[in-house]
Amino acid sequence: MPKKEQGWVTFQTSEEERKILEEFCGQSQRTKTEILRELVRGLNQHSSPSNSLQTEEHLYTQNPEIEISTQKKSLKVSSRNILKGVVKRVVTGAVNSEVTLEIIHRVELTSIITRVSVEELDLSEGKEAYAVIKSNDIVIARE
Repeated sequence: MPKKEQGWVTFQTSEEERKILEEFCGQSQRTKTEILRELVRGLNQHSSPSNSLQTEEHLYTQNPEIEISTQKKSLKVSSRNILKGVVKRVVTGAVNSEVTLEIIHRVELTSIITRVSVEELDLSEGKEAYAVIKSNDIVIARE
């Protein structure tokens, strides 16, 4: 039986990409298969293109306690590097806060954003958020 029919996936990588994967495997003490499976499963969570975030539109009524949510619509982002993660920790300061996202197991990104942005995005440990990377900036977004 051919490998394809047995569930095998093969692809070509550059020497540099192989080294990156092997180094990550060594650091995380996991196999290539485990890492690639986790990455592929993460793709299933994204139904939109990589430069598009889904947002939910909220309609507010006269009563501030009643909020009506409509279907999610796509938020277009010019950045091409958007990584979904989970908030690992938030260190709040007087003006700025340090937000750390875990992108995949033991891979973290940290960004310094305003305290007000943390509050508006309702960022707290365990919530899903996105790291939007443009040049040397990491912007935090949330659905």
